[in-house]
Amino acid sequence: MKKTSILALTLIGSLALGSASAQTSLKIASLSPLSGGQSDLGSQIKNGAQLAVNEYVPQFKKLGYDLSLTGYDDQADPATGTAAARKIAADTSILAVVGTLNSGVAIPSSAALAPSHVAMVSPANTANQVTDRGLKNMNRIVARDDAQGPAGANFMLTKLKAKSVYLLNDKTAYGEGLTAEVKKALLAKNAKISGDEGTEEKSDFSAIIQKIKLTKPDAIYFGGIYNQVGVFVKQLREAGVSIPLVGGDGLDSEQMVTIGGKGSDNVYYTTVAAPADALPAAKKVADAYSKAYGKDIQGFGIFGYDAAKVVLQGILLASKDNGNKLPSREQVETAMRKVRATGLLSGTVQFNSMGDRKAAKMYIMNISAGKFNLDSTLNVKSPVN
Repeated sequence: MKKTSILALTLIGSLALGSASAQTSLKIASLSPLSGGQSDLGSQIKNGAQLAVNEYVPQFKKLGYDLSLTGYDDQADPATGTAAARKIAADTSILAVVGTLNSGVAIPSSAALAPSHVAMVSPANTANQVTDRGLKNMNRIVARDDAQGPAGANFMLTKLKAKSVYLLNDKTAYGEGLTAEVKKALLAKNAKISGDEGTEEKSDFSAIIQKIKLTKPDAIYFGGIYNQVGVFVKQLREAGVSIPLVGGDGLDSEQMVTIGGKGSDNVYYTTVAAPADALPAAKKVADAYSKAYGKDIQGFGIFGYDAAKVVLQGILLASKDNGNKLPSREQVETAMRKVRATGLLSGTVQFNSMGDRKAAKMYIMNISAGKFNLDSTLNVKSPVN
């Protein structure tokens, strides 16, 4: 009797182990800058995506999948991002990607993933050509430059009453594309462009500031990222220029204040990533983020979370369409365009035929005394539905 019990217990134990080992490894990846000057925003994306994965682990486990997230560092560099994308393509357990931060990285990385049918859902990329290329695997949950640019231009004309604007960009796909849309919208309203140039300068902006002082604009628009614009605005204020500086979502980081100091006052930016306090449903996620990472969640953390939930719901839809079996990458790619993702902090997500979100919100933020304040909210739609 005793031997029988031991045998039975051994059998039960073997079955349990067998059940555990039967779990199929299923991964998603994040691709964003985890090191270098833009790592603050890139880490937010990865951390937000990890929170979403944590929520879905039990649901995937019931289906026999051992779900996990692998974070890849693109260093905000197109070549590094493309190399990482090729590593992702080679790992057949990865079915989809959350990323990237930079449009200049998203464009070559999504092209590298396309032949392997690895779906991407971007939490941040705004350049029009990210989706205009017609890749089946590229999607995004944020508004495009041709929505963000006019929003920034109209804000300068109507709220700031600017009649003359000096344009700067960082010579990246993101900065050039966004600033071109701003310029187009300003010229359509007969505003004066007092200067228009691209710069890769990171430390000494004295020559540019001198030109700005000579042309006496009412506002400056800088299509760039916080680690460059923060240095610029600090030197701008030290040179006695106090006019408003407006930018895009590349300024959406607490590091903007850390780098720019008091110079960050009178800075405005459009962003597709909502501040947590503008989203009532974000409190639970914000608390989880703070507990896990010891810092407050910011806009790109929220959109990393939402993009990952879109990815995971797309995989679940693909699995369902495949008779509840492990879907192929191609099946996931197809399902991502059909999914109606719900339960997100930023609202329901559906993609059009190009991979753009059918409807999204845009936020205009103001920095004052080191604080980030919501100025206004706009509803924007994709040009194609």
